[in-house]
Amino acid sequence: MSKYILALDQGTTSSRAILFNREGRPVASAQKEFAQIYPHPGWVEHNPGEIWSSQAAVAVEAAARAGIASTDIAAIGITNQRETTVVWNRKTGKPLCNAIVWQDRRTSDMCDKLRKEGLEAMISSRTGLVIDPYFSATKLKWILDNVAGARTMAGRGELAFGTVDTWLIWNLTRGRLHVTDTSNASRTMLFNIHTLQWDSELLDLFDIPASVLPEVRSSSEVFGLTSEGIISPVPVAGIAGDQQAALFGQMCIEKGMVKNTYGTGCFLMMNTGTAPAASENRLLTTVAWQIDGVTNYALEGSIFIAGAVVQWLRDSLGIIGSSGEVEEMAASVPSSEGVIFVPAFTGLGAPWWNQNARGTITGLTRGTGAAHIARAALESIAFQTFDVIEAMRRDSGIDIRELRVDGGAVVNNLLMQFQADILQSAVVRPRITETTALGAAYLAGLATGYWSGAHELSHHWQEERRFSPFMDAGEAAQRIEGWHKAVKGCLISD
Repeated sequence: MSKYILALDQGTTSSRAILFNREGRPVASAQKEFAQIYPHPGWVEHNPGEIWSSQAAVAVEAAARAGIASTDIAAIGITNQRETTVVWNRKTGKPLCNAIVWQDRRTSDMCDKLRKEGLEAMISSRTGLVIDPYFSATKLKWILDNVAGARTMAGRGELAFGTVDTWLIWNLTRGRLHVTDTSNASRTMLFNIHTLQWDSELLDLFDIPASVLPEVRSSSEVFGLTSEGIISPVPVAGIAGDQQAALFGQMCIEKGMVKNTYGTGCFLMMNTGTAPAASENRLLTTVAWQIDGVTNYALEGSIFIAGAVVQWLRDSLGIIGSSGEVEEMAASVPSSEGVIFVPAFTGLGAPWWNQNARGTITGLTRGTGAAHIARAALESIAFQTFDVIEAMRRDSGIDIRELRVDGGAVVNNLLMQFQADILQSAVVRPRITETTALGAAYLAGLATGYWSGAHELSHHWQEERRFSPFMDAGEAAQRIEGWHKAVKGCLISD
């Protein structure tokens, strides 16, 4: 049997490839950043060709670093930035335009119109989602309506739509496979999470022809073999959106288990078992994964700006030279001295869902320095997480005693400790923090018999550090109250 599973982790700012061994440990990896494109305020785009070329390059690089051949790879698992929308020509394989990224807000007016028409309850009941530019449906409609010739080509069956997983598989198989999995389909606002089918009424509502849509399959199965070229022939056997993959990689496979991924955005998920749980607190109900015909669901709270606030400190404000410097700078002061940073650069996600909110920094004095702003920026990530956790508690009735964490920012001990303080509950960092890629690897490995089942995988998960709350509960409540006042100050009525 082949020795490794290759996980392709296509993120918002970079593409990564990680090889995992039978113990679920990474043995080689490669990463490559790619351009972020901002044509207009609130617009965010990626070049689909660069997404593919960067992902292909790191796959080859990771294999080279490990000194292995394609025959040493048992399967490929794919995990991806979700909702980001790619449309391409079926004959040429060339993108029709840049990908519209999940952060993009250009369809805000379209979403406002849908809400005013009273469609939110119907859309939510079928998709588990709120009406927001975040999701793929309005992005796809925008492309069909605004790119020259798009509607005509779609009507002739010449166009293919996909989220990034679909785009990667199309390229890996040279156009033989146009597929996605249930977890990614559930993020499009076109997929009925109860019937597990594309919803014909929603397609009519958004004026989207069914011919552009990929086939929806499970999250763990052999989809097909890669074509000659990059790494071949290797079975592609796992697909999951990045947050669902992280939930699986964290082994949150029991009902009530919760994880938070700290990436460009922040994403909390609670496994709700085999039945979808409707939210009364503006969380999302989504498909977690489908394995062997069994579908697991999750509640999710999406925070648009988390690690991206540190990038802003680096790239726009210029107060740090690299993201890794932020912890030392923030730790150089004992507190933020009353400075509160609400990073609503692209509106606010759960549980506020206010697309018109804009970022604010309050509490500034003559004594405020760069370190106070840096500390307030980190604290904003923890405060936003608290708001979502509270909404999950209310929706589920489950007291969340432990939060499993992953993603790039969890190496920041200052942030993790403040998170435990604000939550007044344990924050647990696993030994392997690359849980998004690991989840994709697990799904691929299960489909190919590389691993025997979830029971075997559960033994791989190991705790690296547990952060317990030190802050007095009264002080934590006071800090939360100040945060909520600042949030209310930046909310703008739709």
